Amino acid sequence: MKNIAIVGLGYVGLPLALQFVRSGGRVLGLDIDQRKVDAINAGRSYIKHVGAEAIAAARTGGKLEASADFSRVREVDAVILCVPTPLNTYREPDLSYVLDTGRAIAPHLSKGVLVVLESTTYPGTTDGELRAVLEEGSGLKAGVDFHLAFSPEREDPGNPDSKVAIIPKVVGGLTPACLDKAMALYGIAIQKLVPVSSCRVAEATKLLENIFRSVNIALVNELKIVYAAMGIDIWEVIEAAKTKPFGFMPFYPGPGLGGHCIPIDPFYLTWKAREFGQHTRFIELAGEINTAMPDYVVKVAFEALNDDGKAVKNARVLILGLAYKANVDDDRESPSYKLIEKFEALGAKVEYHDPFVPVVPMTREHAVYAGRKSVAAITPDYDLIVVSTGHAAYREFDFSAYPMPLIDTRNAVPVALRPQKYVKA
Repeated sequence: MKNIAIVGLGYVGLPLALQFVRSGGRVLGLDIDQRKVDAINAGRSYIKHVGAEAIAAARTGGKLEASADFSRVREVDAVILCVPTPLNTYREPDLSYVLDTGRAIAPHLSKGVLVVLESTTYPGTTDGELRAVLEEGSGLKAGVDFHLAFSPEREDPGNPDSKVAIIPKVVGGLTPACLDKAMALYGIAIQKLVPVSSCRVAEATKLLENIFRSVNIALVNELKIVYAAMGIDIWEVIEAAKTKPFGFMPFYPGPGLGGHCIPIDPFYLTWKAREFGQHTRFIELAGEINTAMPDYVVKVAFEALNDDGKAVKNARVLILGLAYKANVDDDRESPSYKLIEKFEALGAKVEYHDPFVPVVPMTREHAVYAGRKSVAAITPDYDLIVVSTGHAAYREFDFSAYPMPLIDTRNAVPVALRPQKYVKA
């Protein structure tokens, strides 16, 4: 299986495509975004942590090609789907990207082809909804005429030690033969494979990973507020606790959850569990705590401005960091958007600074901010500065002479570089 199509050339699909090429495969990248297609075919990158040189190298000899023509899946032995699985306006799973992609490729599937879904979703999606649209559109039967599997993505953007090839890959198949086919596919590019008994187990594994993080982040977010009321620094507590060599794993608080996984994935299980008469109280409570963190930050900021003799209304506020995570250009579900929204609702005049996101892209959730530009420099002529993302640039910036209050939600600014009016939130 050397000819592979990867549908969705974003933060998951593009690094995976490059790894398959490095391992000797030939990859056809498919995407409805013509800009991404054109960039790859020109050897350019549109993701900060993916170098253009890697794409140019993969393009050598035609090992990597991009196209918007989904009918070309007839040319390949395997199709991997790496498309978004967001929530709709009612916080319910939106499988439209997965199912629309399934409908687009189904008429062009050949007998014996392998289809793998990598998008995070609730258990039963692969062998249920996706299987149905593939079979209906192709006239083929999954597990008989073509192979079907699920293998959750495990990307860690911004972590230089995270490499696609060395992250263990969980794989579940519709049938034993489907599993064998998927194992053979990923065995080309991934060093360690973890086979499980079904697609549903593989889907549930991914949800557990992200729910684990969501719940533990909610715990430290709640403790941050409690300890702050007691005059205790949660960050110092965590540093002390993580010296224990067993039974403890550090998680860190923040202004809210961001990224394509943790703010979204737990609600996929919450929604699906209701079908079985189950209620996920723990998950929902964690979601409530994490969702409320921007309100806590605004409350702390309100108090800091008040102590400085200023009102929130008409205050000039600078948000540092639009990306959801330090040193990446990924702004999906970033809590910074919530902070901007809440400050502006109170009448503040808000600007942002982010070296990784110079212009706000068009997003489904925050289209109203599209086109807004990062300020060029962090100047002292604001009434309030809020560190929302722990970029390295903010950890090295000298705020010590700045006169305004600085709210640090990431414990990012070292003691020597903090202004006099420094507050953690």
